[in-house]
Amino acid sequence: MTDPTQGPRFFQDPYPTYAAMRSRCPVQSVPTGSDGHISYLVTGYAEAREALGDPRLSKDTAAFFAGKGSRRRLHPAVAHTMLASDPPRHTRLRKLVTKAFTTGAVAELRPFIARVTDELLDQWPVGEQFDFVAGLAAPLPVIVICELLGVPEGERPDVQRWSGELFAAGKPDAIDAASHSLADYMAGLIAAKRLDPGNSLLDRLISARDGNDRLSEEELVSLAVLLLVAGHETTTNFLGNAVLALLQRPAELDRLRKNPDDVPAVLDELLRFDSPVSTATFRFTTEAVTLGGTDIPAGVPVLVALGAANRDPERFPSPDLLDLDRNAASHLSFGHGIHRCVGAPLAKAEAEIALRAVLIRFPGIRLAVPPDRLDWRHTRLVRGPASIPVLA
Repeated sequence: MTDPTQGPRFFQDPYPTYAAMRSRCPVQSVPTGSDGHISYLVTGYAEAREALGDPRLSKDTAAFFAGKGSRRRLHPAVAHTMLASDPPRHTRLRKLVTKAFTTGAVAELRPFIARVTDELLDQWPVGEQFDFVAGLAAPLPVIVICELLGVPEGERPDVQRWSGELFAAGKPDAIDAASHSLADYMAGLIAAKRLDPGNSLLDRLISARDGNDRLSEEELVSLAVLLLVAGHETTTNFLGNAVLALLQRPAELDRLRKNPDDVPAVLDELLRFDSPVSTATFRFTTEAVTLGGTDIPAGVPVLVALGAANRDPERFPSPDLLDLDRNAASHLSFGHGIHRCVGAPLAKAEAEIALRAVLIRFPGIRLAVPPDRLDWRHTRLVRGPASIPVLA
């Protein structure tokens, strides 16, 4: 049995592969690695939504890998995050961060996001080829999440580099090393903030840890690392995928260029069309489960392909068409259920402000290379172009 998601062209365009798999069966087994183990891949919308909300699918990776003798050396603060836990631990940790990402809290950040966007766009060279990812999509989210967490300006480049290395597909040693660098950095930042407190989100989490909210020191470091990594890697891909979809469709691009106030209304369709998180994070069955007519035994990984679910014609007619008038609010790009992305309001605010600013300031922006020449991230977890050469 071969894994069809490992083909050479899959990362460039996974959707034909996903469509073929879904048409055969929306839930099917795929090989995992070269050791004969299998996982189950979910490509149908209804099945994905059901899986994401099923408490029999656990996210407790520590429990799954216990005693399996892995050679991996991920830092515990990265391996055992809130995202890799179940209730009641997950419920307790999530409660501590939810209020930092409410619509009201994000509204307070909007002037900062707009200022950073303008400062980055001020540096764009006119009439020369440059990289949209390096020039906006990558730096904006990391600056915003570092501001939210209280990471000093001079230390942000290191943080961005380590975070990127955590997604270095096929390089386990690099990923493990980056996890230690990030966790050690965060532990040091927490110690410094205890000596000189501020009013950032990280300072509030430290108060919770030092108060009576039952937050351990490892959980504190873990939450800080998770917010940092999840808070910008995904938004970078959201911006890149959205801009690329528009640059390849002149009519849609022109419509938004003429009506930039329509940008907020089309964000859900852009997220549905090319999800920045292609596959949801690790889950496994704690007991035998039947999903989409497929019997899944206990103790095996279940991979929910969010990108595939968002292109299911049963839920979204003509799914391969970018339709800016479509109501796509039910997309699964932020997940579903108790693990739905807590930072969704922040990601949408950043995308709205950034896309609107680009359309207004650089109405002539266009791709500088053919789309098939673009280099994509080589990981099944997140999806996005590594760079987007443009002319503005």
